[in-house]
Amino acid sequence: MIEGILFLIGSSMLFLTAALAIFVLWIWAIIDVIRSDFKDQTTKIIWIALLIFLPFLGAVIYPFVGKSTKKM
Repeated sequence: MIEGILFLIGSSMLFLTAALAIFVLWIWAIIDVIRSDFKDQTTKIIWIALLIFLPFLGAVIYPFVGKSTKKM
């Protein structure tokens, strides 16, 4: 019985930690998109829309793909 309760607590903590990390990544991505200059203004709008309407997917993809669409 106690093992089951400890497992639930551990699972909940792991989920909350992962959710917090994704939330922080999402906030960082939104701030980075707003402050950055992109090659095309449409690209900026697309990233903002993606981050708003698909926050998990946008937050995970942006660090890898979004950086390459910026002006150098």
